[in-house]
Amino acid sequence: MNRRSFLWGLAGLVSISGSRLEETWAAAAAQSSSPGFRLVDVTQKAGIQFQHNSGAYGGKLLPETLGSGCAFLDYDNDGWQDILLINGMDWPGHKRQHSTLRLYRNNRNGTFSDVTRQAGLDLEMYGMGVAVGDYNNDGYPDILISCVGQNRLFKNTGKGTFIDVTRASGLAGRQAFSTSALWFDFDRDGLLDLFVCNYVKWSPDHDVFCSLDGKHKSYCTPEAYRGETCWLFHNRGNGRFEDVTASSGIFDSSSKSLGVALLDKDGWPDLVVANDTQPNKLYRNLHNGTFKDVAMEAGIAFSAEGKARAGMGIDTADFDNSGVSGVAITNFDNEMIGLYRPGSNGSYEDIATRAGMGFPSRNTLGFGCVFFDPDLDGTQDLMVANGHIDETVRNIRGNVGYAQPPQLFLNNGNGTFRDVASELGDDFRQPKVGRGLAYADFDRDGDLDVLMTTNNGPAFLYRNDQLSGNHSIRFRLVGTKSNRDAIGAVVRIFHEGSSQPRVVKGGSSYLSQSELPVTFGVGKRDKIDRVVIQWPTGRTEEFKNLQAGRAYDCVESKGINPLSSF
Repeated sequence: MNRRSFLWGLAGLVSISGSRLEETWAAAAAQSSSPGFRLVDVTQKAGIQFQHNSGAYGGKLLPETLGSGCAFLDYDNDGWQDILLINGMDWPGHKRQHSTLRLYRNNRNGTFSDVTRQAGLDLEMYGMGVAVGDYNNDGYPDILISCVGQNRLFKNTGKGTFIDVTRASGLAGRQAFSTSALWFDFDRDGLLDLFVCNYVKWSPDHDVFCSLDGKHKSYCTPEAYRGETCWLFHNRGNGRFEDVTASSGIFDSSSKSLGVALLDKDGWPDLVVANDTQPNKLYRNLHNGTFKDVAMEAGIAFSAEGKARAGMGIDTADFDNSGVSGVAITNFDNEMIGLYRPGSNGSYEDIATRAGMGFPSRNTLGFGCVFFDPDLDGTQDLMVANGHIDETVRNIRGNVGYAQPPQLFLNNGNGTFRDVASELGDDFRQPKVGRGLAYADFDRDGDLDVLMTTNNGPAFLYRNDQLSGNHSIRFRLVGTKSNRDAIGAVVRIFHEGSSQPRVVKGGSSYLSQSELPVTFGVGKRDKIDRVVIQWPTGRTEEFKNLQAGRAYDCVESKGINPLSSF
């Protein structure tokens, strides 16, 4: 069954009536305790004024349905998270407005200032996604913008500005329909390498005519186009990158990739890739500069029924505190979210239905998704940005809308989740054509706030207001021998016989990136017994008796220092 069938409702709804799975889901949904926090829309109050431009003029060009992404980053290295919003532009011959991405500097008082022009980023491009990483280890985050056409790399000068180094870095001369991207150090040499997802072989000059009635053009499904390989670029340490896509084992021209996330099992970073109508990928790092796709044997390539779904967004996390990360992948409507729990033999099982995510997500089309702990109870929850790709879907599928409410699957701590989005505030639960999704503690009060983009619409900033009195502890890692961002580091806290891990990771979600500092919810605890940091180089450090309600700076081989209280 192909994606066209899903889009126009030719497939029947999933039915598991009378099964234990429905009983488990119903029991989990019946838990009516308050989520313990609210998400308040502070977009306007914060000074975020952004409108995504898909370029749509009636030509129904494929990229119009998919953008765009967002990121939290500390571009000026002042300890406060800033905001980057990616934008498209008008198509040639249909110019109506000047559209650029937007960089907002955190004013440290709940508001932001638009510094796009001052930063040198007032440039037009058909942007899709963003990956943030300090590729030259100078202490300031650099920005990769994935685009339709030529991707762009902007180096941070450390003086509040960026310069375009696409050509100087060796990334120029490649035209594609790129989507998500991430920085990671696959060979553990202390330098960040770059992975870029590409969708399909498409350009305005080779747009395929698709139609529902044979007369009027409609948006095509991915089956109308050939796939495109993802790219892997090795950081040579001199400001330039080498294309190692083929030699690394990444090359696969059948891929139609939209999302990528870091997965770590042995200290060497693996990659898991969400593909649209093609099998998902799990690239296992072989420790010698090469990768092997093991998604098929691992059980991540297909649905439980053995079908390739329309994978969009992706994230990884140890959501049951078992010591091993699982995977969440958002899919098309009528396909449900994939929630893959790791087994003891290296394989994964899709437990979405049993865990309570399957049925609530069968009539939604998910894009961005993030694991994080917004209620600070010590277990990671999953948030999903939903929205369809065609505004006429309601005419064909009466139970599926174009704008769709986001979802927040709260972790019950017993292997099940419940959607509490409707309990988080009227602003948050409003239907949106959701796409990008990221989190950060932008106001430095110890809890995690949310940034969401919509297709051809505004961005939304939601402030997390705690109601339960739970505490957190935060860590900002700085590598010395490892890459400076410490991407790939594993941070694990221990308290009263329990433990929680977090991985410092770039990418994830959909076209977006969350902040690099890691946050642990610790409930009502006032301290933790110890924290153990495994740096990307393999070095391990341990620190004991740390107070909750504080943020800490951890510099590789140089110790730990409290930054602030909240």
